[in-house]
Amino acid sequence: MNPGPPQGCIFFAGFPLNPKFATEPAVSSGELRIWEAGLDRQRIDKWLWHARIVRSRADAAELVARGHVRLNGLRQTSPGHAVKTGDVLTIALDTRVRILKVAGFAERRGDAQTAYALYEDLQPRTQ
Repeated sequence: MNPGPPQGCIFFAGFPLNPKFATEPAVSSGELRIWEAGLDRQRIDKWLWHARIVRSRADAAELVARGHVRLNGLRQTSPGHAVKTGDVLTIALDTRVRILKVAGFAERRGDAQTAYALYEDLQPRTQ
């Protein structure tokens, strides 16, 4: 018989979180619970990858290094530059430009539903 997780253990996307960084749940959508990781900033390449804007972290670093990402209107060329909650990213992808407001951070890359909770899309959707 499996005794289950230790008392007070918190999970994010099915993985245990370090309790010293965990706080109360930020978003609850049905059975999926997204935990605010307690981070106040994160590397821009890592955030782009966690938010599923790009397929790999190397692609995210290359996108930033080539100058295709603006942070609050300023072009960024350093993948290690930090983003914080409330920052606005303008990202020039192959076929379109996306404008996203950072809403949160994650310790691990989760599914698409988890990724949507990390940002607010500031552009109206066009069909």
